[in-house]
Amino acid sequence: MRITRALSASLLMLGLAVAPAAADSSPTPSDSASADSDAPTQAGTSFRTATEIEQGTTATASGSAGDYLYWSFPADAGQRPTVEATVKLPEAHAAQTWQIDVYDGLRRRQSCQYGAQTRTAAADTPSVALACTLRTVRAWSETWANDPLPGTYYVRLTAVGLTTADLGLPVGTEVRVGSKDIGGSAAVDGSLAEPLVPGIAVKSKAEDDGSKDSSAVLSAIEPEDGWSSGWWSDRWVWTAIGGALAALAGVGGYTLTRGSGRPSRIPPGA
Repeated sequence: MRITRALSASLLMLGLAVAPAAADSSPTPSDSASADSDAPTQAGTSFRTATEIEQGTTATASGSAGDYLYWSFPADAGQRPTVEATVKLPEAHAAQTWQIDVYDGLRRRQSCQYGAQTRTAAADTPSVALACTLRTVRAWSETWANDPLPGTYYVRLTAVGLTTADLGLPVGTEVRVGSKDIGGSAAVDGSLAEPLVPGIAVKSKAEDDGSKDSSAVLSAIEPEDGWSSGWWSDRWVWTAIGGALAALAGVGGYTLTRGSGRPSRIPPGA
């Protein structure tokens, strides 16, 4: 009976630990509506002028076929970002190939885990959709590795191999960035001193010098809850629950194997 009560308490503790995480991951409709109302309506033309967008927001922009369009967004440790883009093409055009590329804060091109990163739109097709799901962002990595790390990420959208007749044709674009929280399964024992955000080294130097000028930071966008830097994950919760269950299993095993009473003594010389 005592073991049953202890197991019930452990299961209740597990439910309380998992429920807040599930509740936090689902935004309310009012939050989504307010985020889309503040969505940017233009794109940058280089890394330095990339338009900043928040995750969960759909950004729009008008451009010309042949232009390079840039956006940037923040991604923290434990997230698996997905970039989706839709290009609205003019009524009359030849076959066009569009491509979406994602770069990290060090401007290293990140490979897509899955998704249609490059697609060809047949002649007179009204639109083309692209997608790129990155690998899970790690809190720490070796210097020689090309793992995605916390910080700013850049999205570049462009058409490749255009014919001369299609250069300069007006196009409309929609870009949306979302992410899935992978959690403790992607946690590592380590973290970056600072996220890979452009200008963060200049900002740190200014703070050390006592300067109040923050204009040196090229990217001020960050996750709503701030940069976690990998210090917390649900791995701690699962580890604590696993330890509690192991202790209960030990107590239960001892109770079952110790016997019902003390062993009887055998008289000497018997």
